Amino acid sequence: MNQQTNAPGFQASASSAIADREHRVAEARKFNLLSNVFMSVALNDRAACQHVLRILTGIQDLVVKEIRVQYRISKIQSHDAILDVLAEDSLGKLYNLEIQRSDTIDHARRTRFYGAMIDSEYLQKGKTYAELPDVYLIYISETDLWEANHTVYPVRKHFENTAVPYEDGQRILYVNAAVDDGSPTAKLMQYFKTTDPQDMSQGDLSLRIHYLKCEEGGYAEMCEVSEKIFREGVEEGITRGIQQGIQQGIQQGTEHTVRTMLKHGFTDAQILLGTGITENRLEEIKHGITNPVSNSI
Repeated sequence: MNQQTNAPGFQASASSAIADREHRVAEARKFNLLSNVFMSVALNDRAACQHVLRILTGIQDLVVKEIRVQYRISKIQSHDAILDVLAEDSLGKLYNLEIQRSDTIDHARRTRFYGAMIDSEYLQKGKTYAELPDVYLIYISETDLWEANHTVYPVRKHFENTAVPYEDGQRILYVNAAVDDGSPTAKLMQYFKTTDPQDMSQGDLSLRIHYLKCEEGGYAEMCEVSEKIFREGVEEGITRGIQQGIQQGIQQGTEHTVRTMLKHGFTDAQILLGTGITENRLEEIKHGITNPVSNSI
C-alpha cells in the first residue's frame, strides 16, 4: 500500500476536498432560473426550452429544433454579443432569451443591439432581406423594469399617425418575475424565482430542474459549465495583465473572474468559494476599487 495515503497531509487534503465538494453541492442548490448561467444550463434541453417558449410566446405547437447557449456573436468593429439562449423552431423562427438582473442599464438599446447582431449573423451573403428569419427577443428581469404593473410587456410597432402595424419580423417581449397577475407566464416566472426541484408544476422544465439539482449527472453538468466560466475569466484576466507582470496579471485575473461571476448571477458565497478572496476584497471589487500593484516582479 502506498504509505502516502496514510499521511496526515493526504488525509487532510482528502477531507478538505470532500468538504469543498459538499459545500459546492449546497451552493449549487441555491441557483435559480434568474441566473443566466443556470438558465443556460437548464434550457440546454429541448423539452425544457420548448416548455418555456410555448408559455412565453403563446405558441402552443412550437417545436424547438436547435438550441445554443452562451452563444457568442463576434464582429470585428463592434462589441461581441453573448446570447444566454438562442433557439430555432421547426419553422426557422429564432428565439433569444436573455436574463437581466440589473436595472441600471438601457434595456431597450441592449435589446436593439442583440437583435441587430442576430440579424447580421443569420443573413448570409447573397440572400435577400426577405429571407431574414422572424426573431423573438425575450428579455426576462427580476424587477418590473417599466413600472406599469404588468407581467409581460409586448412591444408592438406601428406607424405613428395610423393604427397600421409595422411588420419587420421582430417580436420583443419584456417579462418580469415581480408582478404576479395569475397568468401562466406569471406562474412560470414565480417558478423561475424559486426553482424548487420538488415543484413539478412546470412539466418538462420541472423534470430538467430536478435532474440538475438532485441527480449526480445533472449536478456534474451544471458544475462543468460554471467552472468553465470561472476558468475563462481567470485566463482572460491573466492574459490582459501579462505585459504588466505576472503578479498584476493574477490580480486582474481574479478581479475579472469576480466581475464575470457577478454578471452571471453567482452568489457572494459561490464567488468567495471559487476565488478564495476575502469578503472585504469582494466588496472592493463590487465598488470598483483596484489594489495597487508594484511594477517590479
